[in-house]
Amino acid sequence: MENEKQKKILFALIPIVIALLSFFVIARFTSSTEFNAKTIQSLDDKKTTVMELAAASTAASAAITLIPGDVGTPIANKLADLSSYFLIVLCAIYLEKYLVTITGYAAFKILVPIACVFFSGYLLWRKEILRVVAQKFLLFGLAVYLVIPASVKVADMIETTYASSIESTIETAKQTTDEIESETGESGQVDDKSSNEKSQSDSDSDSKENAGGFFSGLFNKVQEGVSTATANVENVLNNFIEALAILLVTSCLIPILVLIFFVWLVKMLLGLNIDIPTSVRK
Repeated sequence: MENEKQKKILFALIPIVIALLSFFVIARFTSSTEFNAKTIQSLDDKKTTVMELAAASTAASAAITLIPGDVGTPIANKLADLSSYFLIVLCAIYLEKYLVTITGYAAFKILVPIACVFFSGYLLWRKEILRVVAQKFLLFGLAVYLVIPASVKVADMIETTYASSIESTIETAKQTTDEIESETGESGQVDDKSSNEKSQSDSDSDSKENAGGFFSGLFNKVQEGVSTATANVENVLNNFIEALAILLVTSCLIPILVLIFFVWLVKMLLGLNIDIPTSVRK
């Protein structure tokens, strides 16, 4: 009888040792930036991409306002509106980045040790409620810790497929912005030169007609260039919307879906009857 009691106490001490290891050793590693360096680096890369897209859309929006007339105003407004959505994605990325270390701390500093204590109590007093509570704390702790790395991994798989498309969107936006600024700059120079030529036309009518024809042709070329740039901007807007949709899915929707999956998994596992070995029950 005494031997069985000692064995029971010995088995009950094992979860306590695991709890101490989790509290003092494992939690320190899982909550460190070095241990989660790969996940944090992936989030930093995504943050850089979002900031580049936001900067490119803002620059394109400002450049479109330089186009004569109101033809580019609706597109410029749409591009400006995208900045608020990029901010949402950026906030989601920062939240994930901070939760990477916080969830490791919460899981192995709090939840897992509590689960071990409850399971140790179950081994001593054979109260079924203690075993159920221990299982819930353990599974919940593991789910909390794994949800961010798992969501980042799934998001990376999706972003790898569309990485070239996002990079192309940024480069095309920069190129189109430069084209618009160049064309509108030339248009301004033509207007200035045309005005100067008109002021000099009072003294020489023949020079006026020749120069006027030259600058008229040049102005038409500039207008054609601006029209082409405007058409390119419409494509850029579509590309920005596509890139934003990808980022919203990978940064906002995927973490929620992964969390829902882990909640479903935990519920399913808690619904199973996990038998304790006979040697431990005695």
